[in-house]
Amino acid sequence: MRIGELASRTGVSVRSLRYYEEQGLLTSTRSASGQRHYTEAEVERVAFIQRLYAAGLSSRTITELLPCVDSPSKENSDAALERMAQERDRLSEHITELVHTRDALDALMAANRAHHDSLHRRTSAVSLP
Repeated sequence: MRIGELASRTGVSVRSLRYYEEQGLLTSTRSASGQRHYTEAEVERVAFIQRLYAAGLSSRTITELLPCVDSPSKENSDAALERMAQERDRLSEHITELVHTRDALDALMAANRAHHDSLHRRTSAVSLP
C-alpha cells in the first residue's frame, strides 16, 4: 500500500509516517518512481508506535525498544523492560517537578488575589460618601 493509504488506515499523517521512516521506526520499499510502499504489517507497527508515543516515549527511546518486537528474545525483552522502567522513573520525576511548579503558581495566584482584594477594598472605601 502507498503512504496515503497507510495514513488513512492508521489515522496518522503522511508527514508523521515520513518522520517515522526518517527515525528508523518504519520501513518501506520504493517503487521505480520512488514512491513508498508498505506491507500490511506496517499498519499494526504504526499503531504500536502510536501507543509508545502516547506513553510519553521519544522516538529515540522507541528505537531502543523495537528490537524486542523485531527480534524477540529474552535479552531484548529484558532490555526493553529495563528501558521502559527508566522512562517511567523519568516521567515520575517530571510529574513531581510539575506538581511543585503548580504549587508555586497556586501560591502566586493566592498572593495576587489577596493583593487584588486589598486594592478593591481600598477603592471601595475611598468612594464611599
